[in-house]
Amino acid sequence: MAKLTKNQKLVSGKYDKTKSYKLAEATALVKEITFTKFDASVDLDVRLGVDPRKANQMVRGTVTLPHGTGKVARVLVLCTPDKEAEAKLAGADFVGLDEFIQKIEGGWTDVDVIITQPSVMAKVGRLGRVLGPRGLMPNPKTGTVTDEIGKAVTEVKGGKIDFKVDKTGIIHSTIGKVSFTPKQLEENAAELISTLVKLKPSAAKGTYIRTVNMSSTMSPGINVDIKSIPGI
Repeated sequence: MAKLTKNQKLVSGKYDKTKSYKLAEATALVKEITFTKFDASVDLDVRLGVDPRKANQMVRGTVTLPHGTGKVARVLVLCTPDKEAEAKLAGADFVGLDEFIQKIEGGWTDVDVIITQPSVMAKVGRLGRVLGPRGLMPNPKTGTVTDEIGKAVTEVKGGKIDFKVDKTGIIHSTIGKVSFTPKQLEENAAELISTLVKLKPSAAKGTYIRTVNMSSTMSPGINVDIKSIPGI
């Protein structure tokens, strides 16, 4: 049996993997059991009682976390020239159209979010094979295909994130950094989960929020007591 490292011993003394922790306890604990030299991300995995293979049970949407994610998103706006000034004023990192389409076709995807207009989706659509697997394809449902370019950029820069249930029925989302206070992490987690509850498909039967698990980049997963989460 492999010997535990010093950090693993510290973790095992503070954390019981068989226990479900209240949300407020989990957000404090995730900070205590993370031993990284960098400011690790804190993630929430929410298992839903849906069958994502069925179109009427797909769960996807956006949420603006009260305290953001701790990461400033790099935003590319693909737009017509008359919208470029609006995009730049709102804080977009990259603005243009044809030159960026060529860069993406060549494999460049060094951004976190891509926003575009309905009128240029015919051009952007052909980037699906590059952007789709990376989760970067603009979509009207997440507000990234819109004529309100400035508003969309401002929202993304302000902490708006999008999420989509994976093929196993789990929503994976970053809810902050280890440097956040437990209260900030708690409020971000509660906001995400309350948004998921509002998006419950009418076709979903039985228990909708099945399990909630919190972890940082380098910590073990913490089971969260669902009953402790507001609004469930």
